[in-house]
Amino acid sequence: MSFISPQWPSPKNVRALLTTRSGGNSKAPYESLNLGVHVGDKAIDVLANRAILRKQLPAEPIWLNQTHGTLVSTPQSRIKVINDVIHADAAVTNNPNEVLVIMTADCLPVLITSLDGSVIGAAHAGWRGLCAGVLENTIAEMLKLSAHLQAQELIAWLGPAIGPEAFEVGEDVVNEFLGSNLPSSADYFKPINGKPGKYLANIYQLAHIRLEAMGLISISGGDRCTVKEAKEFFSYRRDGVTGRFASLIWISK
Repeated sequence: MSFISPQWPSPKNVRALLTTRSGGNSKAPYESLNLGVHVGDKAIDVLANRAILRKQLPAEPIWLNQTHGTLVSTPQSRIKVINDVIHADAAVTNNPNEVLVIMTADCLPVLITSLDGSVIGAAHAGWRGLCAGVLENTIAEMLKLSAHLQAQELIAWLGPAIGPEAFEVGEDVVNEFLGSNLPSSADYFKPINGKPGKYLANIYQLAHIRLEAMGLISISGGDRCTVKEAKEFFSYRRDGVTGRFASLIWISK
């Protein structure tokens, strides 16, 4: 099995973990540590893969049904969940050993913690959710849980996503960002020669500008590419039918 520990200045009581695609039971095209139950893989293999991951964690992760939206799952909202299905694209907690998890295969996973280790968050920032404000909503819910904190006391880690040399988008995506009420920049969309109306988008920089606007100063990660690193990561853009890897964070007791 193969796991990655994020490199960021997190407090000692906050743990984070990133899975790769190796070390599991799934067969092609999901080989091998696919954690997504919604992608067409055999359920028995996915459950076995999740059991492998569970051995690294203090509790079962809070799995989300991600919808490319901006809803944030909070400890209070989870009390009202029916049938254990949580429809959200981010989660926050201030409870020890509650494991937050985001699954991706090109979209940007963002892990956030306070410097004092009192509150954490995890967000699924595909371009739609990022444009609509999923990061802003996540930070807002974190600050509600720890009213004594300010955004400057939060730090973020940007996990593996589709890189700026691979993320081709149309003019509609560019216009969505530039027309939103949240910070964006045309500098993060590079026109592609010979492809009118097509651009290479830098999702890492688009996330950076949003986090910085919220007040965050320390932002780590953002240096991997799921499309190019085929041995390490699943990529929907590269393969079409593929698995999902996970980015996880929790407050240890």
